[in-house]
Amino acid sequence: MIRLMTTRDCVHVQQIARKTWSTTYQDIIPDEIQKQFIDRFYSHAMMEKRMEKTNVLIAEVRGLPIGFANFTRKDEDGDSELTAMYILPEYQQAGYGEQLFKSTLSMLQDAQQLFVYVDARNTIGRAFYEKQGFELLDVFEEDFQGHPVLTAQYVYYIQAPVLV
Repeated sequence: MIRLMTTRDCVHVQQIARKTWSTTYQDIIPDEIQKQFIDRFYSHAMMEKRMEKTNVLIAEVRGLPIGFANFTRKDEDGDSELTAMYILPEYQQAGYGEQLFKSTLSMLQDAQQLFVYVDARNTIGRAFYEKQGFELLDVFEEDFQGHPVLTAQYVYYIQAPVLV
């Protein structure tokens, strides 16, 4: 089942983020930097801000949250950004990510494009986005919490822009 996040889900989202980051980035981003990032950006206060300013969907199985997607609302250019999508490792490749993605798209029907940024070495994440129809736009170096990373920028065209 896919549903909107509530404040009761904060602890689950924090656990999902921590576990998926640990598994996904174990050989890419040092553990201490992962911990600092999760502690800061998934604090209870930040989760409440996310729910207020963006959309957060929860994927659950038998009433237990097993994943989430966080995306911005459409901006004035018709763009949105998928800022996070995580599924617990034991539930990956079972269709839950695709369900979250389709639910995200259903909430962005009036948007034109959806961007996502993923570590270029996250081969599982990149394969997922490419399978969903995202197109690679760029790969660039950036600083992540004081650690150099290589980031891949993707776009999913929800609607073709209307030319006037």
